[in-house]
Amino acid sequence: MSKVTIWSLTALAIVALAVSVVFLAREPARPVPQVGILLDTPAAVSAFELVDHRSATYNQASLAGHWTLVFPGFTHCPDICPTTLTTLDRMQGLLGEHASGLQVVLLSVDPERDTPDVLADYLGYFNPGFVGLTGEPAELDNLYRSLGVNHIRIPGANGEYSVDHSAALMLIDPEGRLVAYFTPPFRARELAADLSLLVATSR
Repeated sequence: MSKVTIWSLTALAIVALAVSVVFLAREPARPVPQVGILLDTPAAVSAFELVDHRSATYNQASLAGHWTLVFPGFTHCPDICPTTLTTLDRMQGLLGEHASGLQVVLLSVDPERDTPDVLADYLGYFNPGFVGLTGEPAELDNLYRSLGVNHIRIPGANGEYSVDHSAALMLIDPEGRLVAYFTPPFRARELAADLSLLVATSR
C-alpha cells in the first residue's frame, strides 16, 4: 500500500471520528427518572375530541407545547382519586419554575356522572389549574386504548355503582406522545423531582 493511500485512509478515519464526536455531543442525554418508567420509544396518542371542565373542546392540539400528566379517575371515587389529586397539587407546588410547563389532567372514567360542571366543582377543591376531561364514551374509549387505561363498572346497591380503573399516571410530551408511566404509591417530592428533570431537558 502506497504512502498516499495510507495518508488518505488515515485522513478519512480522522474525519469520521470527528463527525462521530460532533454527533454524540449534540445528542441530548436521556434523563433517568427515579420513580417514573420511560418508554424506550415514545408512543403516538390516537386522535380524540373531548370536552374539558369549562366545556371547551380538548383534542390532540391541546397537548402541544407543554408536558401533560394524565390521571384516570372519577368524581365519585371515595378515596384513591382525592388522595392522588391532593398529592398532585402538592407536587405542582414543589415544581417551582417548572410548574408552568406541566398540565395536570383528570381523565374521567365515568362520563355518565362527570359532566363539565361536576368536574369543575370537583377540581376546585384540589387545584383550579387542573384540567378535567369528559366526553362521548366512544371518544373516551379511543384515548383509553391509546394510553393503556383499563376500567370496569362495578354495580352497587340501589342502582349505584363504582368504577375500578388503572391507577398509573401517564406523561405526554410537548409533541403529544406518551413517554412515561408513574405507578403508585405516589409521593409528591419524588414525582416533582422526576418531572422537573424531564421538563428541564425539553427546554
